[in-house]
Order: sequence, then C-alpha cells, then structure tokens
Amino acid sequence: MTTQHLASTDKSANGKISAMPASFAALVVGSVGVVYGDIGTSPLYAFREAVTAAQHSGLGGRDAVLGVTSLILWALLLIVTLKYVLLLLRADNKGEGGTFALMALLQSGARLHSWLILGLGMVGASFFYGDSVITPAISVLSAVEGLKLLEPGLEVAVLPITILILIGLFAVQPYGTAKVAAAFGPIMLVWFGALAVGGAVHIADDPGVFYSINPVYGIRFLTTNGLAGIWVLGFVFLAVTGAEALYADLGHFGRKPIQTAWLWLVLPALTLNYLGQAAMVLNEPEALKNSFYRLYPEWALVPMLVLATMATIIASQAVITGTFSLTRQAIQLGLLPRFNVLHTSATMAGQIYIPRVNMLLMLAVIVVALMFQSSSKLAAAYGVAVTADMIVSSVLAFVLLWRIWRWPLWQAALLMVPLVIIEQVFFAANVVKLFEGAWLPLVMAAIIGSLMVSWVRGARALSKATQRSEIDLTWLAKKLEASPPHRVPGTAIFLTSTVDLAPTSLMHNLKHNRVLHERNVILTIVTKDVPRVPRQERVEVARIDDTFTRVTASYGFMETPNVPKILTHCKQRGLNIDPNEVSFFLSRRSLRAASKNGLPRWQKRLFIWMANSSEDATSYFQIPRDRVIEIGTQVAI
Repeated sequence: MTTQHLASTDKSANGKISAMPASFAALVVGSVGVVYGDIGTSPLYAFREAVTAAQHSGLGGRDAVLGVTSLILWALLLIVTLKYVLLLLRADNKGEGGTFALMALLQSGARLHSWLILGLGMVGASFFYGDSVITPAISVLSAVEGLKLLEPGLEVAVLPITILILIGLFAVQPYGTAKVAAAFGPIMLVWFGALAVGGAVHIADDPGVFYSINPVYGIRFLTTNGLAGIWVLGFVFLAVTGAEALYADLGHFGRKPIQTAWLWLVLPALTLNYLGQAAMVLNEPEALKNSFYRLYPEWALVPMLVLATMATIIASQAVITGTFSLTRQAIQLGLLPRFNVLHTSATMAGQIYIPRVNMLLMLAVIVVALMFQSSSKLAAAYGVAVTADMIVSSVLAFVLLWRIWRWPLWQAALLMVPLVIIEQVFFAANVVKLFEGAWLPLVMAAIIGSLMVSWVRGARALSKATQRSEIDLTWLAKKLEASPPHRVPGTAIFLTSTVDLAPTSLMHNLKHNRVLHERNVILTIVTKDVPRVPRQERVEVARIDDTFTRVTASYGFMETPNVPKILTHCKQRGLNIDPNEVSFFLSRRSLRAASKNGLPRWQKRLFIWMANSSEDATSYFQIPRDRVIEIGTQVAI
C-alpha cells in the first residue's frame, strides 16, 4: 500500500478538513510496532554502554554524561529525522523502499555507472544481513539481563533463557506473523509510553540535563577528547540502530504514517528516556550499571522486564521478516540462487517464509549469542553493520537527488556530503573496536558479498556458455516449418531465460527424441526494476507461427513467480492452455569448472556449489511436478 491510498483526508461542507480516517490511525499504530521495534529498544543499552565506554577511557564526570547525551540526541535528529524521515521516505520505487528498491530505481533511471550502483546495493545488503544476525542477539540479551536486578544469582540463567527465547522466535516463523503482528502496535505503544514516563519522572533529578540539547556539548566532547571521544562515539551510534527499517518498511505502511509515528510519539519518547537516564546518572552515578531499569520503581521491575522482553522479540521479528523480504528481492534481481519461498498469508503477498534462510539465521544468531554472552560485549559488534549500510544508502541518495530528481550537483552535495561525513565518523568509531567484536559484521558482510559477487559473475559466465549452443528462435521455427520433424499431440512449454533464443531443452528434445509437439510455448520470466508489476501487464503473448508461441511473464523484485497463474493470465490473452494437459520441459544443467581463463577457480567452484544447492525450478516456479520433463545437459564455465 502507498500513502496516496491511505493518507487522504475528507473535507466537510464548510471546507474544513475533518479528522484522519481510522485506516490512517491503524497504519500509524502498525508502524510503531514493526518499523520502530529496533530503534525503540536501543535505550536498554545505548546510553549505558556509551557512558561506560567514556568512563573506561578516563572521561567520566558531568561533562561526559552531558556530551554523550548531546551526541545521542543530535544523532537522532540528523541521521534518523533529517535523512530517513524527511528525505529517504520520499525516495520510493512505486511505493516501496529499502536498499534494493533504491538500487533498482537508480539502475532504471541513471544508467551511467549502473555497475557501481549494483555494487553499492550488494554492499548495503551484505551489511544488512550482518545486522539481522546481531539485532536479535543483542536485543533479547539486553532485556533478559534485567533478571540480575531482581536477583543477582539469576545472572547464570540469562544466557540459557535468551537461547530458549531465540529458538522459540525462529520456531514460530513457519506459521506466519499476521496474528502476532496485530498485537505488535499496541504493545509498542505501551512500551514507548513507558519510555516517556520513566524518563520524564527522573529529569527532575538534575534539570541541568537540558543543557545537552545544545550541540556544543557534544562537539566539545569530541574535539577535546581525541581518540577516546571517537571510541565513545561508536557506542553512541547504538541509539540509532534500526533507523534503516524506516525506509525498508515504506511499502508496508506508507510515508505519512511512518513520519507521524516518529515525530509525534517515538522521537519524543526516546528523547525523554535518554534525558531521564542522563539526569538520574548525574544525580546518582552508581545507577549507570543498570541505568534503564533503575528509571522505574522496584514494584515495576517485573512488568518492565516482561514488557522489555516482548519489545525485543518484536524488534527481532521485524528484522527476521525483513531478511526474508530482502532475500526474495536478491533472488529476483539475480544476486542469490533460488530458495524455496513459502507464502504464509492468502491475502498479504509480502508475508513470506524462507525455510533455509530461517534455519541459517537462527544458527548464526545462537552462535553469536553464545560467543559474546552479554549485550555489553556484543555492543562493539553492532555499529559497524548499521553504519556501513547507512553510508551506502547516503551515497545512493546522493545519486538519486542528482540524477533522478535533477537537483543541481552543489545542492545535492550540500545536503548529503555532511551526512556522509557524519556517518563515516561513526563508521570509523566502530571500526576502532575491531578486536572487541567489530570484526564480526565485517566477516559476515565479506562472506555474503563474496556469495553475491560469485553468483552474479557465475550466472553471466553460465549464460554466455549456454548461449553458444542456442540458436535464434525465429530462424528455428522457419527451419522446422520447411523440414518438420515427427509431431505428437499436446502442448509443450519450454522455460528459458533468453527471449529470442531457442531453449536448450527444446534443442535437445529435437536432437535426441526427434519429435515436436503440436503446440510449443516458449516461456520467459523477466524481473523488472519495479517492486510489483500490475496484473494487466503481467503477460505478453506473441505468436511466432502456428507451432510456436512466445510468452513473456514480467514480475517485480518483490514478487514470486507462479507458472500456473501465468497460464491463467495467458487465457485472458487468447492463449488457452490447460495446466493438466501440458508438458513442461526444463533444462537441468550439470556444471563443471573449465580449465580455460575466466573466473578464478575458487569462484567457479563456489558458484557451482551454490547452483547445485539452489531450489529447483519446479518448486520455485510452483510447476506441477507430475507434468515436468527434465533434460540434462553438461556445461563448462
């Protein structure tokens, strides 16, 4: 859904604008639950870790607390509010947002240096996967660690309980998130209300905390403390992790609801909470160890612990579903091999579940939680993935302003260069913590990036190798018309990725079986640089002659192809095909690494392994298995 469908207002007879429709309010509440789950749980650890890092660097005292608080508040204003809420939310691709949506938008509109745009998109996605591993681990750990306040002896139970919660979270993914998501919004409304109340009550502990609103305090903290200040800045960035979800979830709620939720609820609640934590620590320095939970009276600890755990689960759920969506986009854009994509809702196309990704993500999250064992140790690893992803989105946004929106170069640079510099400083501040955990997202991004690059390069090499043995389809049709082979009744559908060339399966069927069906459909499925393709534009049918018909089915990068539904669309185009009386011919390629020059040998082997482990076309395109004939071929790349 897009905002033009939902954010409309009605005018009464006197010309005044009436109240917003109920659907808009529902979208605002929904965005609070899904979009802001991650950034909404940052107060659990961000302030505590930043001030603790300052103390360990010898920067304790009032100036450190005010400086850290000032940096947190201005990070929320500059990075989240200015960049994401006010700028990037306007950069939609047919109503959708996110790294791949922006990448596809730029590739279609700014064709110059499209390889660079593709590379940036792959880098941003690689770091997002790292973020999706770290977020559930640090969020659930930080919530469960509140048990230590109830009883110090419960510290040994923190890690086992965290693992159980994480296993349970991933175990329910096959059932879909529709019912759970309905409760996300109200729970997070209560959460942000608790953040605001807890912080507001303690601001009175030291009203001087309002000085931190002045950016001079943050700037002075950085300029007077050198490398120690940069070190602390890496922990400050924990306060804005999750901001990328604002843009990624644009298509689910629309721009206006997300902006409204941020400006009128989330930002005020976060500001009050951080100010409250700062005021409390200024008044009572020993409260820093558990600065979030100490905001609340003893009788409220158990309810807040339960509420915090629910909030972190919600934050983790948002990242998990985002990973499923990102993976489907990567598959459709040709950046990853096919995985089995299951739809968990009959009405919501965006609610999907990818079993293999769910299993790999669960194992990675559990391993990370066992490796670091506490949110404090994991905090050093968190910022690198997010800052790298943000830098990529800023560079892409600069290209958008300049090449798509046609801003003068100096105006685009005036807005984006300062933001990129700020984010690069944050990135440098996090990379400094390389041996404390920052290596983790770098390693994960390098692995994911290598997989994507190998798949893209391998697919291109495979396409070139395959096309060498294929011939022009129109020429073949004329040749067969002049010298027809033996004909058999029925309809054959041959899947191919190249529109104008005869599929390998067709050529091998003619070569070895020496037969041709009465009707032959050459089906090509194309992914376009848009999130979704309108139904009326789904299928194009072109008759070559009485024997051959070319069908081109177009899908967006947020859609999953479905061959039976394509055949239904064909009927509306005058091509009547009964799915129960058709034979589907697919090519099953056996790949081997050629000795000739080209891709590095390790990359060839990696591509072959990925190709062999990918979901077969029959399952991915939802083709009836009892109608499929696979013809094997050997290809050297």
